[in-house]
Amino acid sequence: MAEKNPTHKITRRDFTKLSVASGVAMIAASPRAIAETNSGTLKVGLLGCGGRGSGAAAQMLQGNDNVKLIAMADIFPDRVEQRLHRYERSTDERIASKVDVKPDHQFVGINAYKEILKTDIDVLIEGTLPYCRPKHVSAAVDAGKHIFTEKPGAVDPVGIRILLDAAKRADEKGLHIVTGTQRRHQKSYVDTIKKIHDGAIGDVVAMRAYWCGTLPFVHERSKKWETELEYRLRNWYSNCWVCGDNIIEQHIHNIDVMNWVKDDFPESVFASGGRTWKPDEERFGDIYDHFSCDYVYPDGTHMTSMSRHWEGDGGVFEEVVGTKGKSNCRDMGQDDEDPYVQEHINLVNSIRGKGPRLNELERMAKSTLTAMMGRMSAYTGKRVTWEEAMTSDLSIVPELDWNASYPVGPVPAPGAHKI
Repeated sequence: MAEKNPTHKITRRDFTKLSVASGVAMIAASPRAIAETNSGTLKVGLLGCGGRGSGAAAQMLQGNDNVKLIAMADIFPDRVEQRLHRYERSTDERIASKVDVKPDHQFVGINAYKEILKTDIDVLIEGTLPYCRPKHVSAAVDAGKHIFTEKPGAVDPVGIRILLDAAKRADEKGLHIVTGTQRRHQKSYVDTIKKIHDGAIGDVVAMRAYWCGTLPFVHERSKKWETELEYRLRNWYSNCWVCGDNIIEQHIHNIDVMNWVKDDFPESVFASGGRTWKPDEERFGDIYDHFSCDYVYPDGTHMTSMSRHWEGDGGVFEEVVGTKGKSNCRDMGQDDEDPYVQEHINLVNSIRGKGPRLNELERMAKSTLTAMMGRMSAYTGKRVTWEEAMTSDLSIVPELDWNASYPVGPVPAPGAHKI
Protein backbone atom coordinates (compact mmCIF):
# COMPACT_ATOMS: atom_id res chain seq x y z
CA MET A 1 0.00 0.00 0.00
CA ALA A 2 1.53 3.25 -1.04
CA GLU A 3 1.60 6.15 1.38
CA LYS A 4 1.35 9.83 0.73
CA ASN A 5 1.76 12.85 2.98
CA PRO A 6 3.14 10.83 5.92
CA THR A 7 3.92 13.99 7.85
CA HIS A 8 0.37 15.32 8.05
CA LYS A 9 0.04 17.43 11.14
CA ILE A 10 -1.75 14.74 13.15
CA THR A 11 1.39 12.64 12.51
CA ARG A 12 0.64 8.24 13.41
CA ARG A 13 5.28 -20.17 6.84
CA ASP A 14 5.76 -25.35 4.36
CA PHE A 15 2.58 -25.31 6.68
CA THR A 16 3.58 -26.50 10.14
CA LYS A 17 1.77 -29.42 11.67
CA LEU A 18 -0.78 -28.29 14.19
CA SER A 19 0.07 -29.53 17.65
CA VAL A 20 -2.64 -31.79 19.01
CA ALA A 21 -1.39 -31.42 22.57
CA SER A 22 -1.22 -27.67 22.78
CA GLY A 23 -2.97 -26.26 19.75
CA VAL A 24 0.12 -24.28 18.76
CA ALA A 25 2.55 -24.60 15.86
CA MET A 26 5.93 -25.92 16.95
CA ILE A 27 9.26 -25.78 15.13
CA ALA A 28 12.69 -26.91 16.24
CA ALA A 29 14.20 -23.87 17.91
CA SER A 30 17.20 -22.10 16.47
CA PRO A 31 19.94 -21.98 19.16
CA ARG A 32 21.18 -18.70 17.73
CA ALA A 33 17.76 -17.10 17.98
CA ILE A 34 17.44 -18.19 21.61
CA ALA A 35 20.97 -17.09 22.55
CA GLU A 36 20.33 -13.60 21.23
CA THR A 37 17.29 -13.02 23.41
CA ASN A 38 17.25 -15.30 26.47
CA SER A 39 19.50 -13.20 28.69
CA GLY A 40 18.54 -9.93 30.26
CA THR A 41 15.39 -7.95 29.85
CA LEU A 42 13.19 -8.42 26.82
CA LYS A 43 12.45 -4.97 25.39
CA VAL A 44 8.91 -4.60 24.09
CA GLY A 45 7.43 -2.12 21.64
CA LEU A 46 3.72 -1.45 21.20
CA LEU A 47 2.45 -0.57 17.74
CA GLY A 48 -1.19 0.47 17.90
CA CYS A 49 -2.26 2.04 21.19
CA GLY A 50 -6.02 1.53 20.93
CA GLY A 51 -8.04 -0.78 23.13
CA ARG A 52 -6.79 -4.20 22.02
CA GLY A 53 -3.19 -3.19 21.43
CA SER A 54 -2.86 -1.47 24.78
CA GLY A 55 -4.60 -4.42 26.46
CA ALA A 56 -2.11 -6.81 24.88
CA ALA A 57 0.86 -4.77 26.10
CA ALA A 58 -0.55 -4.69 29.64
CA GLN A 59 -1.07 -8.47 29.53
CA MET A 60 2.51 -8.98 28.33
CA LEU A 61 3.76 -7.04 31.35
CA GLN A 62 1.37 -8.71 33.79
CA GLY A 63 2.31 -12.22 32.68
CA ASN A 64 6.10 -11.99 32.50
CA ASP A 65 9.08 -10.98 34.60
CA ASN A 66 12.13 -9.26 33.16
CA VAL A 67 10.25 -7.55 30.33
CA LYS A 68 9.96 -3.80 29.79
CA LEU A 69 7.88 -1.62 27.52
CA ILE A 70 10.31 0.87 25.97
CA ALA A 71 8.60 2.12 22.78
CA MET A 72 5.11 3.04 21.61
CA ALA A 73 3.69 4.04 18.23
CA ASP A 74 0.33 4.91 16.73
CA ILE A 75 -1.00 6.81 13.78
CA PHE A 76 -2.63 9.27 16.20
CA PRO A 77 -0.64 11.24 18.84
CA ASP A 78 -3.40 11.25 21.44
CA ARG A 79 -3.44 7.46 21.55
CA VAL A 80 0.25 7.27 22.51
CA GLU A 81 -0.01 10.07 25.05
CA GLN A 82 -3.15 8.83 26.77
CA ARG A 83 -2.13 5.18 26.94
CA LEU A 84 1.36 5.93 28.23
CA HIS A 85 -0.18 8.13 30.92
CA ARG A 86 -2.42 5.24 32.02
CA TYR A 87 0.45 2.74 32.07
CA GLU A 88 2.70 4.98 34.13
CA ARG A 89 -0.07 5.66 36.65
CA SER A 90 -1.41 2.12 36.80
CA THR A 91 -2.12 0.80 40.29
CA ASP A 92 -0.95 -2.61 39.04
CA GLU A 93 2.77 -2.66 39.80
CA ARG A 94 3.22 -5.48 37.29
CA ILE A 95 2.49 -2.82 34.68
CA ALA A 96 3.73 0.48 36.08
CA SER A 97 7.14 -0.89 37.16
CA LYS A 98 7.86 -2.22 33.65
CA VAL A 99 7.19 0.92 31.60
CA ASP A 100 10.06 3.14 30.48
CA VAL A 101 9.08 4.90 27.26
CA LYS A 102 11.27 7.94 26.64
CA PRO A 103 10.08 10.80 24.42
CA ASP A 104 12.42 9.72 21.61
CA HIS A 105 10.74 6.29 21.65
CA GLN A 106 7.24 7.65 21.06
CA PHE A 107 6.28 7.64 17.38
CA VAL A 108 3.21 8.93 15.57
CA GLY A 109 1.95 9.15 11.99
CA ILE A 110 1.40 6.86 9.03
CA ASN A 111 5.06 5.80 9.08
CA ALA A 112 5.30 5.31 12.85
CA TYR A 113 5.66 1.55 12.32
CA LYS A 114 8.93 2.13 10.45
CA GLU A 115 10.33 4.22 13.28
CA ILE A 116 9.52 1.80 16.11
CA LEU A 117 11.14 -1.03 14.14
CA LYS A 118 14.39 0.97 14.01
CA THR A 119 14.68 0.81 17.82
CA ASP A 120 16.32 -2.01 19.78
CA ILE A 121 13.05 -3.66 20.84
CA ASP A 122 13.13 -7.47 20.93
CA VAL A 123 9.36 -7.99 20.70
CA LEU A 124 6.79 -6.05 18.71
CA ILE A 125 3.17 -6.10 19.83
CA GLU A 126 1.21 -5.44 16.63
CA GLY A 127 -2.11 -4.08 17.83
CA THR A 128 -3.14 -1.81 14.99
CA LEU A 129 -6.08 -2.29 12.63
CA PRO A 130 -6.52 -5.26 10.27
CA TYR A 131 -6.01 -3.28 7.04
CA CYS A 132 -2.33 -2.53 7.78
CA ARG A 133 -1.40 -5.69 9.70
CA PRO A 134 0.23 -7.57 6.76
CA LYS A 135 2.55 -4.66 6.04
CA HIS A 136 3.49 -4.19 9.68
CA VAL A 137 4.10 -7.90 10.38
CA SER A 138 6.17 -8.28 7.22
CA ALA A 139 8.29 -5.27 8.15
CA ALA A 140 8.77 -6.59 11.69
CA VAL A 141 10.05 -9.91 10.32
CA ASP A 142 12.42 -8.00 8.04
CA ALA A 143 13.66 -6.13 11.11
CA GLY A 144 14.27 -9.38 13.02
CA LYS A 145 11.70 -8.78 15.75
CA HIS A 146 9.73 -11.42 17.62
CA ILE A 147 6.02 -10.67 17.30
CA PHE A 148 2.75 -10.80 19.07
CA THR A 149 0.13 -9.85 16.50
CA GLU A 150 -3.55 -9.46 16.94
CA LYS A 151 -6.16 -11.10 14.73
CA PRO A 152 -7.46 -11.05 12.06
CA GLY A 153 -4.45 -11.16 9.78
CA ALA A 154 -5.75 -9.15 6.84
CA VAL A 155 -8.82 -7.84 5.06
CA ASP A 156 -8.13 -9.28 1.58
CA PRO A 157 -6.35 -12.24 -0.09
CA VAL A 158 -3.40 -10.09 -1.16
CA GLY A 159 -2.77 -9.35 2.51
CA ILE A 160 -3.06 -13.05 3.38
CA ARG A 161 -0.30 -13.91 0.93
CA ILE A 162 1.94 -11.22 2.44
CA LEU A 163 1.48 -12.88 5.84
CA LEU A 164 2.19 -16.37 4.49
CA ASP A 165 5.44 -15.11 3.00
CA ALA A 166 6.33 -13.40 6.28
CA ALA A 167 5.66 -16.66 8.18
CA LYS A 168 8.20 -18.48 6.01
CA ARG A 169 10.78 -15.75 6.45
CA ALA A 170 10.22 -15.78 10.21
CA ASP A 171 11.06 -19.50 10.25
CA GLU A 172 14.22 -18.84 8.27
CA LYS A 173 15.26 -16.25 10.84
CA GLY A 174 14.28 -18.34 13.87
CA LEU A 175 11.78 -15.73 15.03
CA HIS A 176 8.93 -16.43 17.42
CA ILE A 177 5.35 -15.35 16.66
CA VAL A 178 2.15 -15.70 18.66
CA THR A 179 -1.18 -14.45 17.37
CA GLY A 180 -4.27 -13.17 19.16
CA THR A 181 -6.40 -16.30 18.72
CA GLN A 182 -6.28 -16.74 22.48
CA ARG A 183 -8.48 -19.86 22.65
CA ARG A 184 -5.39 -21.73 21.42
CA HIS A 185 -3.80 -20.81 24.76
CA GLN A 186 -6.87 -21.42 26.96
CA LYS A 187 -6.46 -24.61 28.98
CA SER A 188 -10.09 -25.74 28.75
CA TYR A 189 -9.93 -25.55 24.94
CA VAL A 190 -6.44 -27.11 24.74
CA ASP A 191 -7.41 -30.07 26.95
CA THR A 192 -10.81 -30.62 25.36
CA ILE A 193 -9.64 -30.49 21.76
CA LYS A 194 -6.81 -32.90 22.56
CA LYS A 195 -9.47 -35.32 23.89
CA ILE A 196 -11.58 -34.79 20.78
CA HIS A 197 -8.54 -35.60 18.65
CA ASP A 198 -7.98 -38.69 20.83
CA GLY A 199 -11.52 -39.90 20.03
CA ALA A 200 -13.54 -38.79 23.08
CA ILE A 201 -16.64 -38.06 20.97
CA GLY A 202 -15.84 -40.39 18.09
CA ASP A 203 -15.52 -39.10 14.54
CA VAL A 204 -16.56 -35.48 14.15
CA VAL A 205 -19.47 -35.35 11.69
CA ALA A 206 -20.85 -31.81 12.08
CA MET A 207 -19.85 -28.47 13.59
CA ARG A 208 -21.31 -25.05 14.24
CA ALA A 209 -19.79 -21.74 15.24
CA TYR A 210 -21.63 -18.61 16.39
CA TRP A 211 -20.63 -15.02 16.95
CA CYS A 212 -24.02 -13.41 17.37
CA GLY A 213 -23.79 -10.29 19.45
CA THR A 214 -24.32 -6.57 19.29
CA LEU A 215 -22.42 -3.92 17.36
CA PRO A 216 -19.17 -3.20 19.25
CA PHE A 217 -19.29 0.54 18.60
CA VAL A 218 -20.07 3.20 16.06
CA HIS A 219 -18.96 6.84 16.11
CA GLU A 220 -20.52 9.96 14.72
CA ARG A 221 -18.04 12.20 12.92
CA SER A 222 -16.35 14.52 15.40
CA LYS A 223 -15.42 18.09 14.52
CA LYS A 224 -11.93 17.48 15.92
CA TRP A 225 -11.29 14.74 13.39
CA GLU A 226 -9.90 16.89 10.63
CA THR A 227 -9.91 14.60 7.61
CA GLU A 228 -12.06 11.91 6.04
CA LEU A 229 -9.24 9.39 6.50
CA GLU A 230 -9.08 10.13 10.22
CA TYR A 231 -12.82 9.50 10.57
CA ARG A 232 -12.58 6.20 8.66
CA LEU A 233 -9.78 5.05 10.99
CA ARG A 234 -11.37 6.30 14.20
CA ASN A 235 -14.69 4.71 13.22
CA TRP A 236 -12.87 1.69 11.89
CA TYR A 237 -15.43 -1.03 12.62
CA SER A 238 -17.79 0.44 10.03
CA ASN A 239 -15.52 0.16 6.99
CA CYS A 240 -14.74 -3.11 5.23
CA TRP A 241 -11.33 -2.01 3.96
CA VAL A 242 -10.30 -1.22 7.53
CA CYS A 243 -11.82 -4.10 9.55
CA GLY A 244 -12.72 -6.78 6.98
CA ASP A 245 -16.38 -6.96 8.20
CA ASN A 246 -17.59 -8.70 11.34
CA ILE A 247 -17.16 -12.26 10.06
CA ILE A 248 -13.43 -11.61 9.81
CA GLU A 249 -12.79 -9.24 12.69
CA GLN A 250 -14.55 -11.20 15.45
CA HIS A 251 -15.92 -14.49 14.14
CA ILE A 252 -12.37 -15.62 13.26
CA HIS A 253 -12.10 -16.82 16.88
CA ASN A 254 -14.87 -19.42 16.47
CA ILE A 255 -13.83 -20.34 12.94
CA ASP A 256 -10.24 -20.90 14.09
CA VAL A 257 -11.50 -23.35 16.75
CA MET A 258 -13.37 -25.30 14.05
CA ASN A 259 -10.20 -25.47 11.94
CA TRP A 260 -8.30 -26.61 15.05
CA VAL A 261 -10.83 -29.40 15.73
CA LYS A 262 -10.58 -30.60 12.12
CA ASP A 263 -6.82 -30.01 11.93
CA ASP A 264 -7.61 -28.75 8.45
CA PHE A 265 -9.19 -25.92 6.47
CA PRO A 266 -12.43 -25.96 4.47
CA GLU A 267 -12.38 -26.56 0.74
CA SER A 268 -15.45 -24.41 -0.02
CA VAL A 269 -18.18 -22.23 1.44
CA PHE A 270 -21.64 -21.12 0.39
CA ALA A 271 -22.91 -18.10 2.29
CA SER A 272 -25.64 -15.52 2.61
CA GLY A 273 -25.60 -12.19 4.33
CA GLY A 274 -26.75 -8.64 4.20
CA ARG A 275 -27.73 -5.53 6.01
CA THR A 276 -31.06 -5.61 7.81
CA TRP A 277 -31.27 -2.95 10.50
CA LYS A 278 -28.41 -0.53 9.85
CA PRO A 279 -29.66 2.67 8.21
CA ASP A 280 -27.97 4.23 5.21
CA GLU A 281 -25.84 6.60 7.28
CA GLU A 282 -22.12 7.37 7.01
CA ARG A 283 -21.39 6.23 10.56
CA PHE A 284 -22.51 2.66 9.74
CA GLY A 285 -20.16 2.44 6.75
CA ASP A 286 -20.42 -0.36 4.20
CA ILE A 287 -20.33 -3.60 6.23
CA TYR A 288 -23.05 -6.21 6.67
CA ASP A 289 -24.84 -6.86 9.94
CA HIS A 290 -25.27 -10.64 9.44
CA PHE A 291 -23.67 -13.67 7.75
CA SER A 292 -24.77 -17.34 7.50
CA CYS A 293 -22.25 -19.76 6.02
CA ASP A 294 -22.07 -23.47 5.15
CA TYR A 295 -18.40 -24.52 5.09
CA VAL A 296 -17.36 -27.94 3.74
CA TYR A 297 -14.09 -29.58 4.83
CA PRO A 298 -12.11 -32.01 2.65
CA ASP A 299 -13.50 -35.05 4.53
CA GLY A 300 -17.07 -33.87 3.80
CA THR A 301 -17.80 -32.43 7.26
CA HIS A 302 -20.07 -29.38 7.20
CA MET A 303 -19.62 -26.45 9.56
CA THR A 304 -22.45 -23.96 10.05
CA SER A 305 -21.20 -20.47 10.77
CA MET A 306 -23.41 -17.60 11.92
CA SER A 307 -22.29 -14.09 12.81
CA ARG A 308 -24.32 -10.95 13.26
CA HIS A 309 -24.55 -7.61 14.99
CA TRP A 310 -28.00 -7.03 16.46
CA GLU A 311 -29.96 -7.40 19.66
CA GLY A 312 -31.59 -10.71 20.59
CA ASP A 313 -30.72 -14.34 21.10
CA GLY A 314 -27.60 -15.91 19.66
CA GLY A 315 -24.41 -16.04 21.69
CA VAL A 316 -20.73 -16.67 21.05
CA PHE A 317 -19.79 -20.36 21.06
CA GLU A 318 -18.61 -23.44 19.18
CA GLU A 319 -20.09 -26.95 19.10
CA VAL A 320 -18.96 -30.18 17.47
CA VAL A 321 -21.00 -33.36 17.05
CA GLY A 322 -19.33 -36.75 16.89
CA THR A 323 -20.45 -40.34 16.45
CA LYS A 324 -20.15 -40.87 20.23
CA GLY A 325 -21.27 -37.52 21.59
CA LYS A 326 -20.82 -33.79 21.32
CA SER A 327 -18.72 -31.02 22.85
CA ASN A 328 -18.59 -27.24 23.10
CA CYS A 329 -14.79 -27.53 22.67
CA ARG A 330 -14.02 -26.55 26.27
CA ASP A 331 -16.13 -28.90 28.42
CA MET A 332 -13.43 -31.53 29.05
CA GLY A 333 -10.89 -29.25 30.69
CA GLN A 334 -10.48 -26.59 33.36
CA ASP A 335 -9.19 -23.05 32.89
CA ASP A 336 -6.35 -21.64 34.93
CA GLU A 337 -4.53 -18.54 33.69
CA ASP A 338 -6.35 -15.84 31.75
CA PRO A 339 -5.77 -16.86 28.10
CA TYR A 340 -5.10 -13.24 27.14
CA VAL A 341 -2.16 -13.33 29.56
CA GLN A 342 -1.19 -16.94 28.85
CA GLU A 343 -0.54 -16.25 25.18
CA HIS A 344 2.11 -13.70 26.18
CA ILE A 345 3.63 -16.09 28.73
CA ASN A 346 3.87 -18.70 25.99
CA LEU A 347 5.51 -16.24 23.60
CA VAL A 348 8.16 -15.22 26.13
CA ASN A 349 8.81 -18.86 27.07
CA SER A 350 9.25 -19.61 23.38
CA ILE A 351 11.73 -16.75 22.94
CA ARG A 352 13.69 -17.75 26.03
CA GLY A 353 13.80 -21.43 25.09
CA LYS A 354 11.63 -22.51 28.02
CA GLY A 355 8.89 -23.97 25.85
CA PRO A 356 8.21 -25.08 22.29
CA ARG A 357 9.18 -22.59 19.62
CA LEU A 358 6.04 -20.93 18.34
CA ASN A 359 5.21 -19.52 14.95
CA GLU A 360 1.43 -19.24 14.70
CA LEU A 361 1.34 -16.79 11.81
CA GLU A 362 0.47 -19.14 8.95
CA ARG A 363 -2.28 -20.80 10.90
CA MET A 364 -3.85 -17.50 11.88
CA ALA A 365 -3.57 -16.22 8.31
CA LYS A 366 -5.35 -19.30 7.01
CA SER A 367 -8.11 -19.02 9.60
CA THR A 368 -8.50 -15.40 8.50
CA LEU A 369 -8.79 -16.61 4.91
CA THR A 370 -11.45 -19.12 6.05
CA ALA A 371 -13.54 -16.25 7.38
CA MET A 372 -12.77 -14.19 4.29
CA MET A 373 -14.15 -16.95 2.05
CA GLY A 374 -17.45 -16.58 3.86
CA ARG A 375 -17.51 -12.84 3.26
CA MET A 376 -16.61 -13.25 -0.39
CA SER A 377 -19.37 -15.81 -0.89
CA ALA A 378 -22.00 -13.71 0.87
CA TYR A 379 -21.02 -10.53 -0.98
CA THR A 380 -21.19 -12.22 -4.39
CA GLY A 381 -23.91 -14.84 -3.90
CA LYS A 382 -21.52 -17.49 -5.24
CA ARG A 383 -19.87 -20.57 -3.77
CA VAL A 384 -16.20 -19.80 -3.12
CA THR A 385 -13.46 -22.44 -2.98
CA TRP A 386 -10.28 -22.34 -0.91
CA GLU A 387 -8.21 -22.19 -4.09
CA GLU A 388 -10.22 -19.29 -5.48
CA ALA A 389 -9.80 -17.30 -2.31
CA MET A 390 -6.11 -18.11 -1.89
CA THR A 391 -5.23 -17.07 -5.45
CA SER A 392 -7.57 -14.10 -5.71
CA ASP A 393 -6.09 -10.73 -6.66
CA LEU A 394 -8.70 -8.94 -4.54
CA SER A 395 -7.11 -5.96 -2.81
CA ILE A 396 -9.40 -3.50 -1.04
CA VAL A 397 -6.98 -1.34 0.96
CA PRO A 398 -6.52 2.09 -0.62
CA GLU A 399 -3.48 4.32 -0.51
CA LEU A 400 -3.27 6.40 2.64
CA ASP A 401 -3.35 10.11 2.00
CA TRP A 402 -4.57 12.57 4.59
CA ASN A 403 -5.87 14.83 1.83
CA ALA A 404 -7.69 12.16 -0.17
CA SER A 405 -11.39 11.32 -0.19
CA TYR A 406 -12.56 8.00 1.26
CA PRO A 407 -16.23 7.63 0.32
CA VAL A 408 -18.36 5.00 2.04
CA GLY A 409 -19.76 2.00 0.23
CA PRO A 410 -21.59 0.92 -1.65
CA VAL A 411 -22.89 -1.90 0.53
CA PRO A 412 -22.19 -5.11 -1.47
CA ALA A 413 -25.21 -6.46 -3.37
CA PRO A 414 -25.11 -10.26 -3.90
CA GLY A 415 -25.29 -11.08 -7.58
CA ALA A 416 -23.89 -7.70 -8.58
CA HIS A 417 -20.78 -7.58 -6.39
CA LYS A 418 -17.62 -8.97 -8.00
CA ILE A 419 -14.69 -10.73 -6.34
